[in-house]
Amino acid sequence: MQNRFIVSPFFIDKELPPLEHFAPPDWYLNKPLFDKQERLSRMSTISDGIAQFVASTCNHGERPVSIAGDCCTAIGVLAGLQRAGIHPQLLWLDAHGDFNTDETSPSGFIGGMPLAMIVGRGDQTLVQAAGLTPLPEANVILADARDLDPEESKAVKTSGVRHVTTVEALQSQITTAALYVHLDADVIDPRDAPAMLYPTPHGPSLAQLRVAVQALAQNRNIVAVSMTVWDFAQDADKKTEHACMQLLHDLIGDLRQLQ
Repeated sequence: MQNRFIVSPFFIDKELPPLEHFAPPDWYLNKPLFDKQERLSRMSTISDGIAQFVASTCNHGERPVSIAGDCCTAIGVLAGLQRAGIHPQLLWLDAHGDFNTDETSPSGFIGGMPLAMIVGRGDQTLVQAAGLTPLPEANVILADARDLDPEESKAVKTSGVRHVTTVEALQSQITTAALYVHLDADVIDPRDAPAMLYPTPHGPSLAQLRVAVQALAQNRNIVAVSMTVWDFAQDADKKTEHACMQLLHDLIGDLRQLQ
């Protein structure tokens, strides 16, 4: 399947210039002009640009690949898939659960809440602004998520989300024809990809992840992929970039950016 790339060079609602510079000229740059300064309005504008791109890409028979600075942009990807009439299972690969709400989060960090929002929990401002119908929890696979806050952990355990702690078990959890894979780069163990904003030890190795996603790519209909990037400032030797791009390559095939 032909891939089309969209890059949103933001972390939450703040510009992330290194990500913009990372993108080659033929990748679509989602860098809107904001007419409002309120954070959720800015995030909604970013998300809507992604949703429009995803819907158009799918309607042309191509696969959208979204690269951004935070996981909230997955809301836009899902909204775009729904606009194109695609209702996939969601595989969320992340060192963290992103399943907090304002009531459970110790920090109030919105970047730790998007998966909860996607299934209809917590504040729904971003979901409603994107026109996203929340996914049934049973349609979500949360993979790894080795670092959960206490109340977040309780929420995951009592939800319908399937929490898979080992990447080797992923294949048996995919139950629908269409699969959307969201990859937060920090799922990779820091020994293989150290340049992360929130590094979390004891994760799956790059080799383990590559085997798992290669199997998915061979046996599943992956209709969309999104990736949350690493910390460019810490990655002077490009070790983390290379690891992340290898993993993305394994998911979607030929990737000219991979050196």
